Amino acid sequence: MASSSLRFAQPTFPNSILKTKTNTFFVSKNVFPTPVPNKGKASNAHAITKLACVNKTTEIAACNQIIGDVNSKLMPLRIGIIGFGNFGQFIAKGLRRQGHFVLATSRSDYSEYCKQNGMQFFRNMDALCEEQPDVILVCSSILSTENIIRSIPIHKLKPDTIFADVLSVRQFPKNLFLEILPPGFGIVCTHPMFGPESGKNGWNGLPFVFEKVRVTDAGTQAEKCTQFLDIFEQEGCQMVEMTCEEHDRHAAGSQFITHTIGRILSHLNLESTPISTKGYKTLLQLTKNTVSDSFDLYYGLFMYNVNATEQASIL
Repeated sequence: MASSSLRFAQPTFPNSILKTKTNTFFVSKNVFPTPVPNKGKASNAHAITKLACVNKTTEIAACNQIIGDVNSKLMPLRIGIIGFGNFGQFIAKGLRRQGHFVLATSRSDYSEYCKQNGMQFFRNMDALCEEQPDVILVCSSILSTENIIRSIPIHKLKPDTIFADVLSVRQFPKNLFLEILPPGFGIVCTHPMFGPESGKNGWNGLPFVFEKVRVTDAGTQAEKCTQFLDIFEQEGCQMVEMTCEEHDRHAAGSQFITHTIGRILSHLNLESTPISTKGYKTLLQLTKNTVSDSFDLYYGLFMYNVNATEQASIL
């Protein structure tokens, strides 16, 4: 029986008959919850606990499988963020807006922040990994990423855990994940092409680059990967599927150059004037945006993108 043939309706009394195009089902009790707003694909079908096939008992197992599949897609993800600085907090707010659970750990103590924003904070990675989140999202700096990934207690995680990152370089974390993670772990390399400043008014229309490096074609891991990427799509991002290698080639000619020019301009002590042109205002904004990022980010863009050295030689 195809899952598309199943249609759910709100029962009006405790014991109801539910009909589809192919079968009639008896709903043992009214278990539909009140709809929860802003849950993406969530619907009243989420809480159905039992359906009994009335006229085709041989399809009970198939019915249960369908309900199981629906529930597995609708359950919120538990996403563990490693590195909870400004960018980690920025991303976490988007995850929470889409109804997912956020677990965080970082060198600094953000327990009070998490408590105020409906998140959980853990003092170390061991404690976080013991919670076995569905996704581990690495939000560390480029320079500290290797040490962090190598120190994650992988043995405490579920064997189908998905690892993702948000680094501004792509080949570097991709190669690290492939080297360190066991074969069953999923790998999704992403780069939100925006940050707390450019995304402060929402993520609508902003590019989100990703590559599903290693994810199963079907099953729970594939579903959770889709759920994870749907977070950014539901927030309105422009979803761009691209290999890590291609991303780094493009980034060297755009992001690295932008940061380089912005840092050069910052040393000129440029100031706004009463007759500033639009072009000049653009340069001032570029300077402001680039210097607001740490020098470690700029250094990482150069040292961990093999294509950046070629651009630097041209300059």
